[in-house]
Amino acid sequence: MGTEPGTQRAFASRSRRWLRVLRDDLWTVRVDPLPPSVWLRWLPHGVLCLVATLGITLGGMAQLQDNGALAFGIAFPVAIAQGGALVLALWRPIPAWWLSMAAAVIGALVVRQRLLSGDAHDFTWPWTSAGLIAHLLVLLLLALRVPTRVSVEALALSALVTYVLQGLMGAPGYLSTGVLAVSLFAIAVVLGMALRGRREARAELGRQTTITAEERARRTLLEERSRIARELHDVVAHHMSVISIQAQVAPHLAENPSEELRANLAGIRQNALDALAELRRVLGVLRSEDPDNPEDPYGLGGPGTGAAPDAPQPGLDRLDALIENTRAAGLDVVTDIRGEAHSYPTGVELSAYRIIQEALSNALRYAPGSEVRVEISHDFHGLHLGVVNSRPQRSVPPSAGAGHGLLGMRERAAMLGGHLTAAPTQHGGFAVSAFLPRGDAPSAPHP
Repeated sequence: MGTEPGTQRAFASRSRRWLRVLRDDLWTVRVDPLPPSVWLRWLPHGVLCLVATLGITLGGMAQLQDNGALAFGIAFPVAIAQGGALVLALWRPIPAWWLSMAAAVIGALVVRQRLLSGDAHDFTWPWTSAGLIAHLLVLLLLALRVPTRVSVEALALSALVTYVLQGLMGAPGYLSTGVLAVSLFAIAVVLGMALRGRREARAELGRQTTITAEERARRTLLEERSRIARELHDVVAHHMSVISIQAQVAPHLAENPSEELRANLAGIRQNALDALAELRRVLGVLRSEDPDNPEDPYGLGGPGTGAAPDAPQPGLDRLDALIENTRAAGLDVVTDIRGEAHSYPTGVELSAYRIIQEALSNALRYAPGSEVRVEISHDFHGLHLGVVNSRPQRSVPPSAGAGHGLLGMRERAAMLGGHLTAAPTQHGGFAVSAFLPRGDAPSAPHP
């Protein structure tokens, strides 16, 4: 006996929580418009409004007046509320559900009085045909946009109202529609929840696809920067090696060098060797674990492949060999060099070589049999590069490449404070244009 008060308090607490949930879920007038159709946009919504206004309203009013023996002043508001609920459900599904429920209850109570007085016989009660169809569609539209819990709550309350009207109150001489109505309501809610789940799954798939594409682009950028870093390692390592050798040889070139000079040169050499050791550690992190994976099917020399890690990085002096290899691969290449060649930093020459190399590889891959023009212009400000190919003369074979070439070229130009543009030409070809400053230190990157 001592546990009964505690049980009652627990039941009361659970009841209050459940009522708060119902209030939060169903006592709201928030706007939740129906999404437009994928193919026909808002046309289905307009057709639905027309059907609701004409079909349900006129049909419900006729049934209430003719079979239910209701006056126009009562039948018309009930019918217009049922039709209007379906229109309102396009934007505010929960208030529309309340409106449909209120119209159904008021209509059922008024018709019940006619059934009790004997003025109406064989009337479909408690749901009229028009009211059942209207509430069915309202529940479907509601289930398409609200969480599953809210849809189940609306269905449960609709079933409860139906049970109270037909099972508890009752009326004589009517055609029962309670079981049919609840069954159809359940089917509509299940269908709406299924369609809503499908729509949300497609939206989530679209979001995941977007995230995957962004991650792929970010990973591609990091891979290109890692490839560039591997190449620049060789350039920096070469300069550090030269510094180490010069610091070692310098005391032998001076007559009677002082101990301070020897100590300073020894320190310079040791710092250069330490820097080389750190560079080797960095290179070990950046090197690909699978250096045998071919990235250059045309034999032009893949950048940063790791196939020959100790070979010197190429510069402008090796462009002739690159162009000859491209001609041997099947392209007609013409070169146009303007201006007097200057002495460029190693990084500038390496980037210029790699940009031309990648542009020629793209022409081989995507424009077989085309004519290619390679333009190199030297001026006071820096190095201008241009690679233009004509339209392909043969069908383009499918490429297994990852499409990193243009991104890598842009990264190389931006790293030096230059810029690069790449776009199709009006005649079906493709043009790559780049500018690389000649300064030792890169300026502010171009947008």
